[in-house]
Amino acid sequence: MKINILSISTLILFGLTVIFAAISLTDYMSKRPNMGKERSQTATGVDQAHIHNFEEEIGTVHLSALKFNSLGMKVDAIPTRALSGVVNVNGWLELFPQYKAIVTAILGANITEIKVIEGEKVKKDQVLAYLSHPNLINLQTAYIRTYNQKQFLEKEYSRQKRLYDEGIGSGKAYQQTNADYQTIKGEVEGYEAQLKQLNIDVKQIKNGNIFQYVPVVSPIDGYIEKILVQTGQFVDPQTQMFGIINNDYIHADLMVFEKDVHKVKKGQKVSFTVESVQDKNLSATIFSVEKNFERNPRVVRVHAEIDQKEYSLIPGMYIHGKIYTESTSVNALPEEAIIVENGKPYIFVVEANEKDGEREWVFNPVEIRTGATDRGWVEIKFLESLPKDTQVAWNNAYYLIAEMKKSETSHEH
Repeated sequence: MKINILSISTLILFGLTVIFAAISLTDYMSKRPNMGKERSQTATGVDQAHIHNFEEEIGTVHLSALKFNSLGMKVDAIPTRALSGVVNVNGWLELFPQYKAIVTAILGANITEIKVIEGEKVKKDQVLAYLSHPNLINLQTAYIRTYNQKQFLEKEYSRQKRLYDEGIGSGKAYQQTNADYQTIKGEVEGYEAQLKQLNIDVKQIKNGNIFQYVPVVSPIDGYIEKILVQTGQFVDPQTQMFGIINNDYIHADLMVFEKDVHKVKKGQKVSFTVESVQDKNLSATIFSVEKNFERNPRVVRVHAEIDQKEYSLIPGMYIHGKIYTESTSVNALPEEAIIVENGKPYIFVVEANEKDGEREWVFNPVEIRTGATDRGWVEIKFLESLPKDTQVAWNNAYYLIAEMKKSETSHEH
């Protein structure tokens, strides 16, 4: 009996061992395919997993040759292009002080006539208005009187000098005449200076002509910005009468922040927009960079000469622009070749296949990173290297992404 019990126990123990081994082998075999997949992913790296996930999210687009041509698709290799760095700036259109003028009266007088209207173009020395007042007439008569005295003293001075040189006249008489002559000569020159400031012809007054009306003239070429007086009004010498600006010399006044000052210099190009010229980028060239900081915020003023002055540009207009700094050769594509989806930029790699005897174009999205932008071109940075002869789409990225979304929707249904 002992032997039989031992044999039975041994058989039971062997059977249990075989069962457990079979279970372990089955569990191992069920896990083995996943283990192989994990090894495959590890061998191909993270990029393969990224591409797999992305294809699941977006997919590809297939275009027939007819559709390809009708869309005007442009396919080519990725070019190398010299792109400028960009400094974004804001500012205003501005005039330097020498191209702005405020016209005032030299002497207090009444306005008898205004010859211009606001917005009118005027030339330097053009008459803007006429003034009249007894003080202006008194100034002219005083000049005539003083001028005649000068003429008399000039002759007397010449006579006394001749007598003194010949030893006939006294030195005292000569010195007194000389002093009187120099005094009256100074008064005449003072009156003449005042009359010239009043734009009165001195030669006419010497001939006895007195001007009742005195002209007020423009000191610069430009446009009448504002008229601040009325006919009949009395104006003091400090009263502002007219404002004149010359928009031919308008320029872009740009504000560059402290962190970007080292990138900006004379001669660089600027692209900017203003509200008065919609849907158009204007251009300018930097001709001056100031050497001091403005406060609150700390910025440096940069002045740029505008290339297109035929538009209605007015001082004070707000502008937004870009300064193009040093150029660098980089991989780049046109803006229409790039699409941003879910916050990530993509381009499309292109392959041409033959299907049923006809050419078919296949577009596969590839995630990238973007860098500098310059006049419609964008720097391209790859997350993984592509073959040298890779062809990509240069345009219609928005259309391609729309087609992918349509395809996704149809698959869902």
